[in-house]
Amino acid sequence: MLKNTQLLVKLSMLSAVAFLLMMLNFPLPFLPEFLKIDFSDVPALLAAILFSPMAGVVVEALKNILYYLFKGSGVPIGELSNFIAGCAFILPVAFFYHKRKTKGALAKGLIAGTVLMVLLLAVLNYFLILPAYAWFFGMDYMLDPAVKLGLTTGAIIPFNLIKSACVAALFIPLFVKLKPWIRQQSLQSGPIS
Repeated sequence: MLKNTQLLVKLSMLSAVAFLLMMLNFPLPFLPEFLKIDFSDVPALLAAILFSPMAGVVVEALKNILYYLFKGSGVPIGELSNFIAGCAFILPVAFFYHKRKTKGALAKGLIAGTVLMVLLLAVLNYFLILPAYAWFFGMDYMLDPAVKLGLTTGAIIPFNLIKSACVAALFIPLFVKLKPWIRQQSLQSGPIS
């Protein structure tokens, strides 16, 4: 019982940090303003590595729920997209890391997570997310296949590559610095399912 309570407290704290990092988002000058970089996937990555892939998913879900409650636009398309992107990025990292627990496995996971996030979000944006924006927000021009293809290839794909590179660039030195603590936490905590 005490272990479960401690785990819930840790996940709640990581979710709160992720939410605060999500609030500190910023657009890139050469991409559409609705695409904003944030570092909120870093706490989710920590949770996925410390505890289990499911713990990372919980942090991703809680930070997006909090963001929607405080800054949501009424229709949670952006938050749902962020959740899917975050999970697509962190799950391969956690899978590779938990399999071998080496820096090489972590690097492979970061590459696999980047590839999965970029490809999945490209497909989802073209077929679901951009049409949802068109439908819910009256942006009918986003239904045009040429506009969807242009946004997907010219903005969504580069954005997700840049975002994953930024998150990885912040996470790797943090992970190296925290590795002894991560090992200690992993020994103290059993995985959650």
